[in-house]
Amino acid sequence: MKQFWICDPSAGLRTCFGFWIRRFKSKREFGLAVWALLLVLSLPAEAQQPKKVPLLGYLSGFDQTTDSARTDAIRSALLELGYIEKQNIEIEYRYTEAKLDRAPDFAAELVRLKVDVIVVQGGAPWIQAAKNATKTIPIVMMSGGSDPVKEGLVESLAHPGANVTGITMLSRELGGKRLELFKEAIPKLARVAVVYDPAIPSFVRDLKEVLPVAANALRLTLQPWEIRAANDFEKIFTTLNKQRPDGLYFPPGGPLIFTDMKRTTGFALKSGLPSMYINRQFVEAGGLMSYGADQAESYRRVAYFVDRILKGAKPADLPVEQPTKFELVINLKTAKQIGLTIPPNVLVRADRVVK
Repeated sequence: MKQFWICDPSAGLRTCFGFWIRRFKSKREFGLAVWALLLVLSLPAEAQQPKKVPLLGYLSGFDQTTDSARTDAIRSALLELGYIEKQNIEIEYRYTEAKLDRAPDFAAELVRLKVDVIVVQGGAPWIQAAKNATKTIPIVMMSGGSDPVKEGLVESLAHPGANVTGITMLSRELGGKRLELFKEAIPKLARVAVVYDPAIPSFVRDLKEVLPVAANALRLTLQPWEIRAANDFEKIFTTLNKQRPDGLYFPPGGPLIFTDMKRTTGFALKSGLPSMYINRQFVEAGGLMSYGADQAESYRRVAYFVDRILKGAKPADLPVEQPTKFELVINLKTAKQIGLTIPPNVLVRADRVVK
């Protein structure tokens, strides 16, 4: 058989067939030419393998309801980057519901599912559980404690190293600022009950190293109260109602305090005690005031890390981000209910006022 030529399929089938009919004299040669053409035309379709849909693992220390604002913010930001859940990205959710002992098992489940990235919300112990479960799958932390370097989560903020990066909320630096604003809002403030979860090591250190310095400068006496389980709230609140401190401070306390948000704000309202929190969710639930990072914006930045990693970036090369926007939120309705007048010089500095 003479050597035959395969014309460019882009020239059109009619042109190709016309060329081959003129070129080949026997039916056998023409049949082979047609077979060759069909083979060429089928190659591009076979080469286009279906794209793998990325699988994102989400490990949270909270329950699904408490965490809805965070997951909504992440999904919204992912959508802006072109990721649509159940279309070109899948997400496996695991909620420990404030039970830290569930974190290792859930993290291991996500590893077995071979997720491409694990996003962790809940504080250092939850991040550490994910880190213990895998040394290779990238981990994006949503709130890397007060000092993720000291907590051993990353080597440094600029160069995280290993497989962990993400967001840190600077809770260590903000504790003193919250006490300062609390004192300005309530000039007679002297005794502050600090209700915290001792399972969060970062805050335990802050309570010993950071807050006392600020408290001494403001002439405040701190009274620490540990919350280890949900049933501790009623016991502590009953005692606080008798001792009557001048105010309540709920620091970054992990999922246990967040999950019982309505209980903590409800007690403060019922007892008539001023309360300071770490973010506006508590204030919107009835707390008096909060100061902290704009967490909604921080949650959205999680999508940035996920996108970069899915496109090939390594966590070790993505610097840990610190929040740049902070907000003071005051609930005037609550202030009126507990018989408190917020000084004008504090009110004017509020980024948001709940009326």
